[in-house]
Amino acid sequence: MKTDNQQKLRAYRVWLSEDACDLADFRRLAEKTTALADYPTASAVEKNILIYDSRKVMAAVTEDRRAVLAEICEAFGEGPGVILFKHAYEDTGIIDRASAIFAQIIEEQHVTSTGGGDHFAKPGANDRIWNSLEKHCLADPINFANAIVALAREAWLGPSYQMTAQVNRVNPGGAAQSAHRDYHLGFQSSQVIEQFPAHVHRLSPVLTLQGAVAHCDMPLETGPTLFLPHSQTYVPGYLALKRQEFRDYFEASHVQLPLEKGDVAFFNPALFHAAGTNRSTDIKRVANLLQVSSAFGRAMETVNRERMSARLFPALKTLQGRLTPDEITNAVAACAEGYSFPTNLDRDPPLGGLAPKTQAQLMHEALREGWSDEAFTAALAEHARKKLS
Repeated sequence: MKTDNQQKLRAYRVWLSEDACDLADFRRLAEKTTALADYPTASAVEKNILIYDSRKVMAAVTEDRRAVLAEICEAFGEGPGVILFKHAYEDTGIIDRASAIFAQIIEEQHVTSTGGGDHFAKPGANDRIWNSLEKHCLADPINFANAIVALAREAWLGPSYQMTAQVNRVNPGGAAQSAHRDYHLGFQSSQVIEQFPAHVHRLSPVLTLQGAVAHCDMPLETGPTLFLPHSQTYVPGYLALKRQEFRDYFEASHVQLPLEKGDVAFFNPALFHAAGTNRSTDIKRVANLLQVSSAFGRAMETVNRERMSARLFPALKTLQGRLTPDEITNAVAACAEGYSFPTNLDRDPPLGGLAPKTQAQLMHEALREGWSDEAFTAALAEHARKKLS
């Protein structure tokens, strides 16, 4: 029979908590030194970030593709977690054509008062294009692919990944983001994150890869992304960043590198990072933010959860008082979509947080407030409409 202490230790290994995050443990991981000798294809290490010359990388790929993929994968996982590929787009005319498309889209958004809704910035401070991938493809399908981008995606996620992208233009004076980790768990509150066992904290980073294509030269004064190399290896990090001492450590210890037009930075989504403040007076810092998703993050069957939810709602209203709150929660979870993504962020932006309202949250709200069946069905339909491409 297990003692109380053994049970507590087992629970700690399975369930992580914000209170258990330890800055000393984190620093032992985050203060490692990146050794250039461990990455034979890399050209340099600057501020603990690996620098790769894109020509050299592609030449090495022709000699031993699998070895290059393994090196990049290790760098994202157990290494510094961030790689800067210099001159990934040698022909920066490709970048200029894409930038012109994005500038036109932003102008149209201003005229029509649509788009925007940045995760972090105050309304109007920056310009955001949601789903720039599709909009770029429809506007200029030839100007669309890159070998270095494809190599990084394959190295971390394997084949059959799914691309998404969002343009972020940080205007002069645009303030820095707060330190964060990215999608999936990085977009949730501590209350939600603590409900996931530790192995899911380890799983989340291998489901996506983050990247940014520089659409202009980005000297340090423009606020290129702040990184904390090696921070992705701290498993409780999704919770740690909710604590002030970890945010303070990031502010004191982060590093930054200038970028040139055509450079691409890729990083593990669990790496502590944040966009910097644009202190320039005349440079609009433009990056196409790439988010690549694993092919394995989808269900086997398609299910009409809107129709199911409309059918379940009247029954749950009738059973309120006879079912416990947990029983209602379990029924909603088995029926309604409990996750915010994927969605159309143009129509369904994250308001008041990092993630839009879920179908399950909508049903709980309707049950609490005693909506009519007709009102809930209409709200379901509108919720579904917002998510359509």
